[in-house]
Amino acid sequence: MNPQWIAQRLEAFDEINAGFRKIYELSRSLKNPINLLVGQPDFDVPEPIKEAAIAAIRSGKNAYSPTQALPELAEKIRADLRSRWPDADRDVIVTGGTMGAINLTLLSLLNPGDEVILFDPCFLAYAPMVKLFGGVPVFVDTYPDFQVKLDRVAAAVTPRTKAILLCTPGNPTGVVQSRDNLKALAEFAAQRQIALISDEIYAAFCFDEPFISAAAFNPDTIVVSSFSKTYGMTGWRLGFAHGPRKLIDAMVKVQIVTYVCAPTPAQHAALTAWDYDVSHYNNLYRQKRDLLLRHLDPHFGVVKPGGAFYFFIQTPWGTGQSFVEACHARNLLVLPGHIFSRRDTHFRLSFAASDETLLQGVDVLNDLANERP
Repeated sequence: MNPQWIAQRLEAFDEINAGFRKIYELSRSLKNPINLLVGQPDFDVPEPIKEAAIAAIRSGKNAYSPTQALPELAEKIRADLRSRWPDADRDVIVTGGTMGAINLTLLSLLNPGDEVILFDPCFLAYAPMVKLFGGVPVFVDTYPDFQVKLDRVAAAVTPRTKAILLCTPGNPTGVVQSRDNLKALAEFAAQRQIALISDEIYAAFCFDEPFISAAAFNPDTIVVSSFSKTYGMTGWRLGFAHGPRKLIDAMVKVQIVTYVCAPTPAQHAALTAWDYDVSHYNNLYRQKRDLLLRHLDPHFGVVKPGGAFYFFIQTPWGTGQSFVEACHARNLLVLPGHIFSRRDTHFRLSFAASDETLLQGVDVLNDLANERP
């Protein structure tokens, strides 16, 4: 094969792919590892949601849905939007996961060379996706507390700035943006006519305060989310986005020639999922967070996560990569922070695991913290 067949824009994914191959090979080489890698819920899809999907399949609801969404699911989501923002002209599209929603958003927004502000650290796929669609990622630092500082955002804006992409609660940090910071950012984006994309995939898991959407302060906010993390449906690939009607119309046009539609049986199951109460899962994750906070050695630099199911922890010695390698040598799997950041000072731990596994992991971490090379 001619190597020039491969598009140059895919080079943006080389580092991520190499990193994940290394982690995958490592996880396979370890025997019964203490696995705190996985960024997905540790509970199965609730039975009523499973039964709704099975019933849809058995009753023949297996054909394409309309590209925008199954009509009854779209109306259920619209009703929720009207109850929260009665005066906003918003519409919804159902997608192939949150990644699908972000892809459609970026494809509908970006012209070549447009800049997208991202917050460091952030989800590892954001920058490659921006590059894939012709955009330029611009990073704004959020260390040490991972809260967005408006002066740093303002300093990063140029005439080419098209969008700002924010995730709260965040991955990898679990940090929930404060109401004041969120309001300031949303109003700034509105004033500057910059598209604000709010990734709210972890909105169901907020531990200390009720979740607040950036759309509460900026009616043009594009919200992306999914059923994946909330209901343990990660493999079902079902997400959604809502935002200004004209942008959603554009995203529908893109979906016609890409994903066509979201999986139809999963959309029928989502009708049940939308009304399913997951507050008990939220309570369980709060307890797991608090368990780790009680047991982690004070040598670790920890910013208390307000949501999601991650800790982004500063290493007590060495680089993030070297500390993670020491963890792996003790059969503990965690992720190096540099895959989420331009810094190599932290590691990510997922607490979507049993309490027993978490305490085993903490024992290893605490031993390493007191074994400075």
